[in-house]
Amino acid sequence: MDALRLEWAGGAPMLRTADAMARQGLVTTVSSPAGTAAVVGWAGSARDRVRGAHSLLDAYGRQAAAPPSPAGDYAAVVVCRDRILLIRDEQARIPLFFRESRGRVNAVSTSARALGSTTELDPRYFCRYLTGNMAQPHTDLTPFTDVHRVLGGEVVELSLTGQLRGRTPRRARPATDAPASTADEPRLDEAAQDLRLALENAVERRMGTTTACHVSGGTDSTGVALLAARLLATEPGGRRELVLLAGRFSRGELAAEQRYLDLAVGEIRQHTPAARPVIVDADDVADFDDFRHHAGDADEPHAHAFRAPFWSRLHGAAAEMGCDTLLTGCGADPVADANPFHLHRLARTGRLRQMTRQARAWAEGSERGLRDVVHAYVVQPTLPLTAERITALSRGGTVLGGLGTFARPRWLRPGFARAHGYREALVAESRFVFGRRPEQSLYDAANYIAAPDALSWQRAGQDGFFLSHPFLDPEVVATMSRLPTAATFRPGRPKAVLREALADLLPAPIRSRAVKVPFDDLYACGLRRHGDELIALCRSARHPLITEMFDTETLCRAVREAQLGMGDAHSWDRMNSSLALVAWLERLSAGS
Repeated sequence: MDALRLEWAGGAPMLRTADAMARQGLVTTVSSPAGTAAVVGWAGSARDRVRGAHSLLDAYGRQAAAPPSPAGDYAAVVVCRDRILLIRDEQARIPLFFRESRGRVNAVSTSARALGSTTELDPRYFCRYLTGNMAQPHTDLTPFTDVHRVLGGEVVELSLTGQLRGRTPRRARPATDAPASTADEPRLDEAAQDLRLALENAVERRMGTTTACHVSGGTDSTGVALLAARLLATEPGGRRELVLLAGRFSRGELAAEQRYLDLAVGEIRQHTPAARPVIVDADDVADFDDFRHHAGDADEPHAHAFRAPFWSRLHGAAAEMGCDTLLTGCGADPVADANPFHLHRLARTGRLRQMTRQARAWAEGSERGLRDVVHAYVVQPTLPLTAERITALSRGGTVLGGLGTFARPRWLRPGFARAHGYREALVAESRFVFGRRPEQSLYDAANYIAAPDALSWQRAGQDGFFLSHPFLDPEVVATMSRLPTAATFRPGRPKAVLREALADLLPAPIRSRAVKVPFDDLYACGLRRHGDELIALCRSARHPLITEMFDTETLCRAVREAQLGMGDAHSWDRMNSSLALVAWLERLSAGS
């Protein structure tokens, strides 16, 4: 989606934005003596986008060095008197790309496809994409040759004529190597107070004039909606509105969530009686519905396109209500829970007895074996590729057997992988996922897998809003990363700090929930309904890169195995992303 475009005419920069998105408030353009800024999304506060755009322009227009980027969900182009800056916020919800040749940028856009040529694709990108569902948004590569991604939190500086002067990466978050607590009693109450304040600020920043909150009946989304309702209840005048958005299933496993959903909606309306529930019947929705459209129309391959039908149904309902922002509970599982990679820190600093004692408590609390916990949080982060290879060998025998986060899928041709750097991509991705400090990398990785933002961006023009995720706010992440394990970990009680932080808001049955019903039914139904279509898509694919890259019959066998329930979440993710790539390349070929 080409919401913003910067080009040069006669050596002078020409900045333009999409009129329809500007009318919807999704793009804001401001000018001052310092220059002009076009901001897609919002900076500072979702309610006052003009002020946020002016603040961004003033901050970057007056300083030679890049100031700290404000919180928000935005991509921006700032044309100053002596330079041009391309900026994205740290969470990188909204994309921004530039086309560069021999050190000169000749176009900037929010759409990679608008800048690239369908006949000049970069195979290295596809190797990186296929290493896992995190590999795409945090790397410079795009599907198109000479088209580059502005990374999250990065500032790219250009001259007024488009010469590339430099790229300033985002500032690192505070380290999570906090000392272990020495207090007799773990400070759960103090940690909960800190998290509550950070969450309230994050929700307040994201609330618009008509705010939709996704409510599923779980702790995370219900907590966000309750905080939004409390904020509106204390607001004088009551000029803002709250919409409670949920999908309802009357059959299957997900029907068990209905009583929690009803309880959550009732509690929220106790705080804000004017909140409007919008309950969308979703019994007829399944994963992979209209897959060619959802996967093929995306700006670049979308690994979670299989789940787009459910989110699209909810988005359409929110758009009909005139919502200008939609808040979710995405990101709470990795961010607001105790950090299991603390065990890795204990091991690498030589505190093996303490590590063993805490790993045993972790295993008992999560009903897992001690060996599984140590393998997942100590061994695998240390030797990720070796651990995956051993697992693949021990669980082989099928296409999906032993296929984890980094192992090469059997349908990816070895010759293509060797020629275009698949192993180098695996190494780079494993370093991003685990890093030198896995306990810190957990938060960086969570930002890219927790939310369906590619769908939100693809639909923003027709919906009039973007998704926004308070749990992925920099203040919330920084708060949780500072807390010692003694204050966050309670065996058998996941997200203990979050539950304590929202104890006065959450109904007791929701606060005490340890497990939610997953969306496995939706996925299994989708494979039963569309498995033959997916296999036909692979076998009929004509884009030359597909046959060069994939052994399509092996990919078809993976679909058959998944239909039978074989494999696990990791292997299904790898299969889903490959199917999305096939659909994307086919649509690209048809469009050209």
